[in-house]
Amino acid sequence: MDKKHHLNGDQLLAFFEALANPHRLKIISILDQERKYVSQLAREAEMSRPLLYMHLQKLEKAGIVTNEMELSHDGKAMKYYELASFDFRITPELIKEAAKTITFKKKEGK
Repeated sequence: MDKKHHLNGDQLLAFFEALANPHRLKIISILDQERKYVSQLAREAEMSRPLLYMHLQKLEKAGIVTNEMELSHDGKAMKYYELASFDFRITPELIKEAAKTITFKKKEGK
């Protein structure tokens, strides 16, 4: 996701929500070095693959990471993750404009 254009309120909240977790910050830090396949990323992040997938889904939804499936030389499918390009400044104007477009969704069970 190109963050140089205006984000709507829901996109901005998803971006901040994705960053508001120490495990996801660690994943971003690891992926800043180079793209990684899931097992390699799980080892370096020191977490189980199911937990890693949960965090990666949140990062993908926010447009912070992308994935690509590739076949290894022995025919095994390997999913690689890498950082998406993003760069924006948080300003009062950005927040003001984004706030106009927030949709207030009720959480299930409430």
